[in-house]
Amino acid sequence: MKVINYLLGYKDLKIVQDNEMFNFSLDSVLLPNFVTLNKKIDRILDIGCGNAPIPLILSTKTNAKITGVEIQKEVYDLALESVIINKKENQITIINKDINDYYKEIETDSFDVITCNPPFFKYIESSNINKNEYKTIARHEVKLNLNQLFSIAKKLLKNNGVIAVVHRPERFVEVVEEMKKNNIEPKRVQFVYPKKNMEANIMLIEGSKNGKPGMKILPPMYSHKDNGEYTDDVKKYFE
Repeated sequence: MKVINYLLGYKDLKIVQDNEMFNFSLDSVLLPNFVTLNKKIDRILDIGCGNAPIPLILSTKTNAKITGVEIQKEVYDLALESVIINKKENQITIINKDINDYYKEIETDSFDVITCNPPFFKYIESSNINKNEYKTIARHEVKLNLNQLFSIAKKLLKNNGVIAVVHRPERFVEVVEEMKKNNIEPKRVQFVYPKKNMEANIMLIEGSKNGKPGMKILPPMYSHKDNGEYTDDVKKYFE
């Protein structure tokens, strides 16, 4: 069933969702607030944009032109509707294509920034996949794996342009290896913990194309207090 909600704490942004599809989560709020943005940025690409939470939040932080690419037609339709109800058509363009095909149509060195909230789980024959195709594509590397993601970024990013990704901490080493394999130097990483004294469950990482070596490990972030409320660290993104 299709519903229109306010975008997780953003009182001036609405988002169109479908309960049967994969709805956005805290990951989609953390990533656009983590990525490095500056006034020189001209073009941003969000790969696998879903119903467009990341492009919408980015649009409140930059005047850059933002392109979101979404492979699933029904999810693309939700994204398009979300852009229109927020009157963001002049800034955000949504493309309904497979990024593995679409990137070949785009000129090399086209984007200053790439963001991606990719599928977190490897896909093998024995994978416990969801019977709902929307959720399977969002969660498992059926259509996009890490090697594909970073080789696409290698082509499309301008020199010293950045790619920021939200992923799972257990795949940290693999993410770094795939970045370096594609001339993307990991520059910043932050681990997000559900509560104090618990293991991290979210990793935010940013790399720079042909960047100089040297990575900053940012202070840990805790997403929830003991009573289940969001911490001030997270609430500040909603102000």
